[in-house]
Amino acid sequence: MSTMNISLPDALKAFVDQQVSSRGYGTSSEYVRELIRRDQDAQALRAMLLEGARSPAGAPADAGYFQSLRERAAQRKPS
Repeated sequence: MSTMNISLPDALKAFVDQQVSSRGYGTSSEYVRELIRRDQDAQALRAMLLEGARSPAGAPADAGYFQSLRERAAQRKPS
């Protein structure tokens, strides 16, 4: 694992320390790693949403669509 040093103003350092103690993180590094992971997830979700928005329109998700899903699910046998 690599090491990265960051400088924070006192107010941000106090906030991080408070989050670590109140939210059950063992260290400030754990807290920062969690923030980075959440940011990665948010960016990945945004990319998927944008890809979906750019894709051609599919079939409408109307009552008929959901009825066909129910029928397909009813036809499947439990394993």
